[in-house]
Amino acid sequence: MSVSGKSGEVQASDSSLSHKLTSKTSFLGLKFYVVIGILLLCAIAVSLAICVCICWSRSSRKRRMRVKHSSGLIPLVSKEIVEIKALELDVGSEKPGIKIGNEELKEAVVEAEVEKKRGKWSGDSEMSAGSRSDASVDPENIGWGRWYSLKELEIATRGFAEENMIGEGGYGVVYRGVMQDGSVVAVKNLLNNKGQAEKEFKVEVEAIGKVKHKNLVGLLGYCAEGAQRMLVYEYVDNGNLEQWLHGDVGPVSPLTWDIRMRIAIGTAKGLAYLHEGLEPKVVHRDVKSSNILLDRKWNPKVSDFGLAKLLRAEASYVTTRVMGTFGYVSPEYASTGMLNEGSDVYSFGVLLMEIITGRSPIDYSRPAAEMNLVDWFKGMVASRRGEELVDPLIEIQPPPRALKRALLVCLRCIDLDINKRPKMGQIVHMLEADDFPFRSELRSTREKDPPPSRADVSTKITHSSKNGGGDDIGRSRRR
Repeated sequence: MSVSGKSGEVQASDSSLSHKLTSKTSFLGLKFYVVIGILLLCAIAVSLAICVCICWSRSSRKRRMRVKHSSGLIPLVSKEIVEIKALELDVGSEKPGIKIGNEELKEAVVEAEVEKKRGKWSGDSEMSAGSRSDASVDPENIGWGRWYSLKELEIATRGFAEENMIGEGGYGVVYRGVMQDGSVVAVKNLLNNKGQAEKEFKVEVEAIGKVKHKNLVGLLGYCAEGAQRMLVYEYVDNGNLEQWLHGDVGPVSPLTWDIRMRIAIGTAKGLAYLHEGLEPKVVHRDVKSSNILLDRKWNPKVSDFGLAKLLRAEASYVTTRVMGTFGYVSPEYASTGMLNEGSDVYSFGVLLMEIITGRSPIDYSRPAAEMNLVDWFKGMVASRRGEELVDPLIEIQPPPRALKRALLVCLRCIDLDINKRPKMGQIVHMLEADDFPFRSELRSTREKDPPPSRADVSTKITHSSKNGGGDDIGRSRRR
């Protein structure tokens, strides 16, 4: 009786529970289980909406930095730009040291002053293209460009708003600005300009402003009010080379082999003009992919040239300000502080390796043997694995002849003997030449030349014997 009683109670409770679930409620006459389902769906939807809002707020700042152009969006580079910082050097020390900091990603060294006198820049070149302000009709025209007031630049950049910031480096922060006449400019707010007298600043800026070349970013003017020092450049609207090499561009890079070689040749021409087309010459000191700006037709423009001397702390031949970027700096510059065109040539060699491989000069995420681009590159070439060096994001592989030419130029640029490195003008000719000689091709041409046949040899022998026989007959007659 007790068992049957318990089973009856269980059946009664089950029937009451099912009755409650199936009973209609006062909410729109819906059944109770339907109301429970609606509440669960609402809770899930609210939690999903919260997650979406959090993700959107995190990515909104990155999205504001993207600039539209003809081929889509400029890719963002997640890694930080590692720049060599200033060191306080002991004047009495014999050798300048290299300090590697763990917190700011291993950087260091010394800068030597460009041997440049104040004088008139000479040399003709092609005018740089881009949007420029109307300096000819402006009352503040200073010959090569114009002087900008601080208020004018604040209005153009909307008070140097964060959404107008398009770049940041060792020299300062760059903002996009729209002038009153509608022209778009790039405003660089210089850092570390303490102690720079206004008169001295104007003299150095004038020297930079007179440098005009199609592969150099044109300086339009400057601003010097109080402690503020700013430079106004032409605006190049397709990002920089670093973004297109190391950013998220998808499974296939828009930078084909031909485009990459065009960028390399244009960069070499710009540096060659600084080294060989000007008197006194200009050493860039910080050649790297983020300083190579690209226009919509992938034409390169070298930026930040001449700023090393412009921002020096004091007038001396060796200063404590350090130029260059870790991974691009030549060995002799890092150890001795000696600086000339050879340092730029070495940095260009590393840049050309970066263009070919799509790898950063220093990448700590890779295995130890591949961490340093220069060492890994040398090893791959020595083991005759040059084809494996090409960036896998290049859809159409380069011709073997063109690849060999580029690899050879890289190796010559990074020669440890600075006297054996080519000049930038020679590099331009090597990259442009279609008939660049290779040892393998010379060997193949020699193999193609047929050896002299036996018939030719016998003909020569008989011919010489005939001549010899005639001489013997003549001698016998004389006797």
